[in-house]
Amino acid sequence: MSGGVDSSLAAAMLVERGYDVVGATIKTFCYADVPGSSKTCCGLEGIADARAVAQKLGIPHYVFDLEDEFTHDVIDDFVTEYAAGRTPNPCVLCNSYTKFSDLLRRARMLGCERIATGHYARCVRSGLGTQLMRATDRAKDQTYFLWGIDRDVLERLELPVGELGKSEVRRRARQLGLATADKPESFDICFVPDGDYAGFLATRLDGEHPAFRPGPILTVDGDEVGQHDGYCRYTIGQRKRLPGGFTAPMYVVRIEPGTRSVIIGPSSALDSTEITLAGMNWLGDPPAAGDEVGVQIRHRGQVVTGTIDELDGERALIRLHVAHRAVTPGQSAAIYAGETLLGGGVIGTGFSI
Repeated sequence: MSGGVDSSLAAAMLVERGYDVVGATIKTFCYADVPGSSKTCCGLEGIADARAVAQKLGIPHYVFDLEDEFTHDVIDDFVTEYAAGRTPNPCVLCNSYTKFSDLLRRARMLGCERIATGHYARCVRSGLGTQLMRATDRAKDQTYFLWGIDRDVLERLELPVGELGKSEVRRRARQLGLATADKPESFDICFVPDGDYAGFLATRLDGEHPAFRPGPILTVDGDEVGQHDGYCRYTIGQRKRLPGGFTAPMYVVRIEPGTRSVIIGPSSALDSTEITLAGMNWLGDPPAAGDEVGVQIRHRGQVVTGTIDELDGERALIRLHVAHRAVTPGQSAAIYAGETLLGGGVIGTGFSI
């Protein structure tokens, strides 16, 4: 229970269904160290709201301190990836580890057999096992963030609001008198609530780290057209903070941390017809080389079709049927078969990653 309306109604629906429900909120970092964090998901305000909902529902409520696990699995990776010139997706890692695997482990300590969250996705069970499918409300679908969860977690997972739209969730929460019914949604990364990624990185990296040192801004043709003040301030597809004077808009198309170079080019230079992935995770039997799949490389992004060209353990190479824009190393690619999430991986810069 993050303290938002979705997880609040999820708990209420399970109570209505007759489950023996225990409310749990996870503490992921030291809020005193992150200004403005009290109102983020799982922040101090969220803990108070979750506790109020639990009292309303007549269920016990616990706060699990997962700061060490979250720091290791999410924050450290966030810093390492930006330092390496990649753009990480901490929400995927938080779901892959903290919100599911770590939560299930703590739940078992309380004697609970299953876990539930307020994510907009659906668990569909049959004799063949459990499939994770898109939410009924496609605009709210969150399966993109869930490709990294363990199969064991999936078999023990309940997603009560996955069949509902947001307006219906709020309507039911109001009917039940839940304190979170009209609470605004949080879209920020919880440990960077002000959106200043470089400022956060500066608290974790030495000031002399190459990610903060000046370097050249080069065109795709190799011409130096300016200087930047740290490549960690840039990501693929970015237009801001770039030199002007070109006949067409220019974008960041590549970051080369070895030379501290930021490479820029026209819009056409952002198009890719292949995606290389590492750290693959499959929620069921993996597809085979030659299979056609759907690929989504950002939340609410367009799904494009492609063919798995190579598949080698935790690595994959997917050839896209049409060019995809701004394929960004460090970000996630979720793999689908229709509405079913098959799995996914982290975008790399080559199949040798």
